[in-house]
Amino acid sequence: MTQKEYYIVVDIEASGPTPDAYAMLSLGASTLDSPPETFYIELTPDKPGFTEEAMGIHNLTFDHLAQHGTPPKQVMRQFADWVATVTPADSIPVFTAFNAPFDWMYVNTYFHQYLSYNPFGHKALDIKALFMGVHHTSFTDTSHHQVCSHYNLVSSLSHHALEDAIQESTLLQMILSDLKEKK
Repeated sequence: MTQKEYYIVVDIEASGPTPDAYAMLSLGASTLDSPPETFYIELTPDKPGFTEEAMGIHNLTFDHLAQHGTPPKQVMRQFADWVATVTPADSIPVFTAFNAPFDWMYVNTYFHQYLSYNPFGHKALDIKALFMGVHHTSFTDTSHHQVCSHYNLVSSLSHHALEDAIQESTLLQMILSDLKEKK
């Protein structure tokens, strides 16, 4: 029996460009259900490194996260449990993100570092790449603004991990609908 795909759109905010030297600071996820099941949590930073550029994007601070964040191991346990809870028994969870390589490298690294496994397995679906394939565009035509414009949506990236995951789940639904129509 083939398992169904159950898409979970994930977005993270971080203190810099790579998980080896920088911390994941917040994690948001949304299902494609209506209404969506959602997950959001802020993490206690586990690395001191940061770039001004990264910190200016999301406006989270290390001081705020030190007081209000959740330890990364607890976050990854809660997220793994949430993924298991929302994924139907006959389905496999599919990690999906807009610019999946960035979000995936953090989430995968944190899952393996803190839980020794990743409930999504070893793969991810990139919304930008899916849009390229469905609409035969170039990579340079897949900015968040351009993809939203294609669907007459306002691109409103707030760089709040949950808000962005919810908006990106809407984009994914539209792209998947287009894909079905082309079959």
